[in-house]
Amino acid sequence: MAIRSNHGQQIATSAGFFQKLASGVPGVLFTYWLSADGQSHHYPFVSNQVQALFGVDSSILNQSADSVFSVIHPADAGEVVQTIQQSALTLEPWRYRARLKLISDEYEWFEVHARPERQEDGSTVWYGQFHNIQHYKNLEQSLRESEAEFSFQAGFQKLIARLSTEFINLGFGTIDQCIDEVLKSIGEFFETDRAYLYNFSEDYRLMSNTHEWCRQGVPSLIGDQQQVPIADFQWWHQQIEGMVAGNRVVFIEDVGGLPANASSEQAMLREQGVSSMFCVPIRVRGRVNGFFGVDSLRRRSWRQDQADLLIIVSGLLSGALERFRLEEELLNQSIRDPLTGLHNRRYLMPRLDEMLGRRDRRGEPFALAIFDLDRFKAINDSTGHLGGDHILQRFAGILLNHVRPMDVVTRFGGEEFIIVFSDVEGVDVRHLVQRILNALRRETFVFDGQTIPVTVSAGVAGISEFTDGATTPDALISLADDRLYQSKQAGRDCLTDLSGTCFE
Repeated sequence: MAIRSNHGQQIATSAGFFQKLASGVPGVLFTYWLSADGQSHHYPFVSNQVQALFGVDSSILNQSADSVFSVIHPADAGEVVQTIQQSALTLEPWRYRARLKLISDEYEWFEVHARPERQEDGSTVWYGQFHNIQHYKNLEQSLRESEAEFSFQAGFQKLIARLSTEFINLGFGTIDQCIDEVLKSIGEFFETDRAYLYNFSEDYRLMSNTHEWCRQGVPSLIGDQQQVPIADFQWWHQQIEGMVAGNRVVFIEDVGGLPANASSEQAMLREQGVSSMFCVPIRVRGRVNGFFGVDSLRRRSWRQDQADLLIIVSGLLSGALERFRLEEELLNQSIRDPLTGLHNRRYLMPRLDEMLGRRDRRGEPFALAIFDLDRFKAINDSTGHLGGDHILQRFAGILLNHVRPMDVVTRFGGEEFIIVFSDVEGVDVRHLVQRILNALRRETFVFDGQTIPVTVSAGVAGISEFTDGATTPDALISLADDRLYQSKQAGRDCLTDLSGTCFE
């Protein structure tokens, strides 16, 4: 393209001088001319660095600027043209950043600074330079990544601190809610699609999904993942052995890349929609009893330290489960009779308070029976305390075998036992107690070669007998105890029911 302005011709005639001057300046010095109608443009002057950087001959640019505009990244080209037009309209300095393709075919960032000047013919000439700012962009990106990493690490630490606090303040009976909260929080934080907890059977033959969180719209798997035979999955069985023996993390980056011996696992995971997954062992009291895992239903890039971060979560879950197990054992020790394994008085009284509350709110009936082994002192005297303990244990077994799952069986003290029968009263209670007496009569008790005659007396009280609404556990037990006394007075080996009648 020919230079159409006298000003441009003057610049061109002194091009040799400016080339020498520009050779000592980093970047590209230029004058850029744009016609008044915006249809023609060229560089009256452009320094020779344009050849070294972009492989464009400056003499060609003296005719047309198209060659430089062709190396602008397609994503930036449109806005470059708009900013030039805006600068020509307002005569404000032209400043812009764009990616340009180097002679190596790589794109790098350049920044332009130019001052416009209107010509007599209505065209516009810019005087300026553009220089490489890729190192600034790299630094900017590095800072952004550092800030993002700092933000991520701070967020993760804050999350772990919050979850740890929840576990520290964990009340008995709330472990399931806390685990569910951990899975939800971790699943959302790492933007996974599922987070879950599995438990192994004692012999590592079966595994069951005990807790699960799913992102909205992601189907749940917990219902189909109960008592799953591990032996059916050869490759997965090897991974579990690695978890148990070496505390290893299982990472499946791409389900499609599983080895040939994992065809069953691959088919199952594809059916579940899983693309990649992490599984981390859960260790309680030195034993791996399950694993914590996350699934992604799409291909994704995981952090290089993803396994380490999930191990921290696994440690949190392991510690919480270990503490819960210990507290559960301690609680069981405090509410169970060590000889018979039955619940004791400490457990019974709060349960009676609960049942009284349900009676008051919903009218739920229940009844209580107290049993006392007849002439137990004589049994102890004739067989010794070991013989007496044997009888107590056997009688406890009979009680457990003849009650319903919803009934509460306790050793109240010495040779006295109490059963709270839920949802029954009257004749129904009497039949349940008679069944226990008859079962005892059919038993033969032998200790140290000696046959021991064993019978039991019982007294029954029902909540319906208390109509003033101010019933207490002690009042209910006291009424049953009075009827137990009546059974003893009537000759033992019988029960006295709500009517005050003694039945064998």
